[in-house]
Amino acid sequence: MRAAVFETFQGPITIQTVADPTPREHGVVVKVTATGLCRSDWHGWMGHDPDINLPHVPGHELAGVIEAVGKGVKKFQTGDRVTVPFVCGCGSCPQCTSGNHQVCDRQSQPGFTHWGSFAEYVALDYADTNLVLLPEEINDVTAATLGCRFITSFRAIVEQGKVAKGQFVAVHGCGGVGLSAIMIATALGAHVIAIDINKDALAIAREMGAIALVNASNNANVVSEVKAITKGGAHVSIDALGSQHTCYNSIANLRKRGKHIQVGLMTGDHQHPNTPMDLVVANELEILGSHGMQAHKYPEMLKMIRDGQLHPERLIEKTISLEEATKALPRMGNFDHKGIMVITSF
Repeated sequence: MRAAVFETFQGPITIQTVADPTPREHGVVVKVTATGLCRSDWHGWMGHDPDINLPHVPGHELAGVIEAVGKGVKKFQTGDRVTVPFVCGCGSCPQCTSGNHQVCDRQSQPGFTHWGSFAEYVALDYADTNLVLLPEEINDVTAATLGCRFITSFRAIVEQGKVAKGQFVAVHGCGGVGLSAIMIATALGAHVIAIDINKDALAIAREMGAIALVNASNNANVVSEVKAITKGGAHVSIDALGSQHTCYNSIANLRKRGKHIQVGLMTGDHQHPNTPMDLVVANELEILGSHGMQAHKYPEMLKMIRDGQLHPERLIEKTISLEEATKALPRMGNFDHKGIMVITSF
């Protein structure tokens, strides 16, 4: 099969012909029809993920058709259209048996713990636990936007944040995660304030439903601005980027008893940010993480998409080829794109 491969971290990504994958006993092989290009892929290429062994094929947001099935798979068959969350659970550890596959003790992640979907085919383990059948109403390109950024934002807003109608929600960072969060919170009736340094990203945030925009590149005090707009602070605030600065602002701009949700990955020098713990204690703030979403939680989200409440397809900037992805992935750290790119030609 053809695949995009890098053999050194931060090195060239080339199109190579590699061996086709085969399914394990409880796994499947999926013919990839569409796969998203995500900043998490950039983190992997940079060398920020200790699970990656070289050479490596990235890619973890995907949609496709089951090509081969392991003999232990009971719920799926060849020809099924499927997608998968980027965190795949084992189905049997204490976290999985409690329903929390997103923090599985033995989790696998396509594009990180094993070769991913920047290829014609991808192998996925524990299919009965992790695969999600795609409804006819959702096409492959739209489905490829769901597996990381959209589901993570959905769980952050719905499950972790428990966002309700009329609440103020601050979203720090208007990339794919942030724009998804804005769309989802707006659909729930929240009032969203979008914060970013890029005016074009902020313009898209407005299109996704943000009622107010804060350009952090020319605003000396983001926290004060958010508190002024919300008349006291956000009920829920999300760091959708993953930096010491955005994390601090997201906590500090909360009203009393507000919730901060950390969604953006904290890597390198940002792993241990400065936290205003005095505010956390005095104002009884909550700090929560959000790491993907379980496959069994997809139905609520898919129903909202089918019912027209959510439109993840609006987040797509453009579709590209596998060859174009080899050049686009290293540029993900520049933040010069304005939406989600999806690979549709392999």
